[in-house]
Amino acid sequence: MKTPNRIEPLIEEGLVDSVICQLMSGKEAMLYVVQCGEEYRCAKVYKEKQKRNFRHNANYTEGRMFGNRRRTRALQRRSSTSRMTPENAWHSVEVDALSRLAMAGVQTPRFHNFFEGVLLMELITNSDGNVAPRMNQLNLTADQARRYHSFLIEQVVRMLCSGIIHGDLSEYNVLLGERGPVIIDFPQAVHAASNSNAQMILKRDIHNITTFFSRFAPELAYTDYATEIWSLYQSGRLHLDVNLTGYVAHRPKPVNLDSVLQAIGHAARKESAWQRYKRERWTSPRALYC
Repeated sequence: MKTPNRIEPLIEEGLVDSVICQLMSGKEAMLYVVQCGEEYRCAKVYKEKQKRNFRHNANYTEGRMFGNRRRTRALQRRSSTSRMTPENAWHSVEVDALSRLAMAGVQTPRFHNFFEGVLLMELITNSDGNVAPRMNQLNLTADQARRYHSFLIEQVVRMLCSGIIHGDLSEYNVLLGERGPVIIDFPQAVHAASNSNAQMILKRDIHNITTFFSRFAPELAYTDYATEIWSLYQSGRLHLDVNLTGYVAHRPKPVNLDSVLQAIGHAARKESAWQRYKRERWTSPRALYC
């Protein structure tokens, strides 16, 4: 196929030998299968801002660090000393997330290079050597759904222990590769400790995958891993070997008996006054002539 303009600089630099085919077009990037020596890899070419479908960026950029504090402050002020544009900063989020999560043992595509706005990473394949399908393309058994859901919950915990929340986790951003589920697409990743929307974003991520897998294993719909995980994270008790149940005991607040008795007394007095008013109205001489 014809080499896309954005990949030509990588061929000139010897990072890519040739483009094999277009893999897909996502909401923020175009994906290509490329040949690099004897390996096939995935080239992710980010779309320009006006061509992307993803919105609500402010919820995700809060608290992000772009390289170092000085560069971050310069970017936030949009000063002339910052060479990193908001677009480049947005691209670098995925590179940073892939690198950090790989060291944390999260199952993601292996990062190879990032050059001229193109991310080179591992091409995820299945046991037959074909491009791995997305989870939304699969028809699962109940047992598979439970197993994959449990694995992804463990991955969410592993990410959060590294301070990262995916930000757009769903069945569309999980591939089923030869070694099991692989999480992809991290441009919306957030830093949990410095983003005021972190709890909401985490809960949405877990809700998305739970809703999908509950189609095949309905009992998963009654779990609440999000509340349990966030509670442990906030209290500093979240760790890789944590024993999750998926259920949170909601303790009822102690009843304030005095306020209950006051409310009952108020309602009783009000009803008594209403009944007395009705008796007086219908037994008065004037009422008899109405």
